Amino acid sequence: MHQLTIAEIIRGLREKQFSSVEITSHLLERIQQLDGQYNSFITVTGEQALREAAAADARLAEGNAPAMCGVPIAHKDIFCTNGVRTSCGSKMLDNFVPPYDATVVDNFLQAGAVSLGKTNMDEFAMGSSNESSYYGPVKNPWDLERVPGGSSGGSAAAVAAQLVPGTTASDTGGSIRQPAALTGTTGLKPTYGRVSRWGMIAFASSLDQGGPIARTAEDAALMLSVMASSDKKDSTCLDRPTQDYTANLKDSIQGLKIGVPKEYFGEGLDSEIGARIQEALRAYEKLGAELVEISLPHSKLAVPAYYVIAPAEASANLSRFDGVRYGYRCENPADLRDLYMRSRGEGFGEEVKRRILVGSYALSAGYYDAYYNKAQQVRRLIKQDFVDAFQKVDVIMGPTAPNPAFKLGEKNADPVAMYLEDIYTIATNLAGLPGMSLPCGFAHNLPVGLQITGNYLDEARMLNVAHQFQQASDWHTKAAPVAE
Repeated sequence: MHQLTIAEIIRGLREKQFSSVEITSHLLERIQQLDGQYNSFITVTGEQALREAAAADARLAEGNAPAMCGVPIAHKDIFCTNGVRTSCGSKMLDNFVPPYDATVVDNFLQAGAVSLGKTNMDEFAMGSSNESSYYGPVKNPWDLERVPGGSSGGSAAAVAAQLVPGTTASDTGGSIRQPAALTGTTGLKPTYGRVSRWGMIAFASSLDQGGPIARTAEDAALMLSVMASSDKKDSTCLDRPTQDYTANLKDSIQGLKIGVPKEYFGEGLDSEIGARIQEALRAYEKLGAELVEISLPHSKLAVPAYYVIAPAEASANLSRFDGVRYGYRCENPADLRDLYMRSRGEGFGEEVKRRILVGSYALSAGYYDAYYNKAQQVRRLIKQDFVDAFQKVDVIMGPTAPNPAFKLGEKNADPVAMYLEDIYTIATNLAGLPGMSLPCGFAHNLPVGLQITGNYLDEARMLNVAHQFQQASDWHTKAAPVAE
């Protein structure tokens, strides 16, 4: 049963091939047996999951259950869950148990989905390798000596190892798409504001966006149909009606115009990855699409602009963790200053401290205009590049990551090298556009991800384009060498 996709589980539940309790029990046993080698979960909620599964079976028996009813999923540990520890991968929140559910979590509860637990992640979503987690690094199921990507590496690894068919995740600069690429899964970052951020612990508020990681575009569409909703509790959430993202998956893509940015195929891209992307583009031509060379001239500025804006917003968002209200508190503080300094110094990891310092510096008097304000101006130029491009094309395609999964510890001593792993994904966040990654082959015996960027609120077309590729290929069906 662990090999089933979400769509297949939905059909199986309705045809009474198995119950939600049966598949939930099977996956919980699999997590217990196998996750010791992956470390993809921080918290497993077995008893709660079985209660939810029994309730889902009762709803299914009544015959009027929503589509996702009874489907087991997991949540990235950045989403608050009522009564279940929400750590954000940090010692700072190791003891935090929220008294409420994030809107995304509540949406899945209302849909009858079953939560198996909370997945591991880079601390406060800061990282590209899932090595900064307080709970230890996540291992890539394709090679246990390599990273799964970050910050949603636990979510991606859990799906790749077939421990769960789908997970929630979050993407600030590529944290859904990059781990999806490195683990051979399908990950989707919606348009900024399409999914509520209420109850999702903030990293960089103008960039963060929740989305799904699953095995197929169809599964991602099913999950997004639940996740995406308007929310009065989140002032940045778009007021758009809920829609069924599976409705147009089977539409023809004959005549589709695919923009191919010339800047994405130059120095820094692994040659084998480049070859796999070109093969995928030729496959789209066979499906009736037209390739159009485009230019995103300011894309080279995306990384430096991001690493001013995101740390600046992080330094403001993380100021609330002071050892006073909730979260980690140092022992026996001498005075209030000592309480602040030691609680934050002991509670935050090295990468989080590094970004807080960078962000505080960028926002300080005398440097705001030189750094933060300038980065925001560059952000506007990057957005305009996409606006101009989408006047000529329907979607934009290229590599998700410049390299396949790298070895654990390989880039820890060089933060800049780590940051450059997000070179193709960051611009999408800066512009607020939707993007996704889907498997398109292998390089050096490791998965390669094809990135699709859509126009604003055009997730349905993007999912249709991804689904049509997956109907004509089988890369998404390749399973990691999971130890049984």
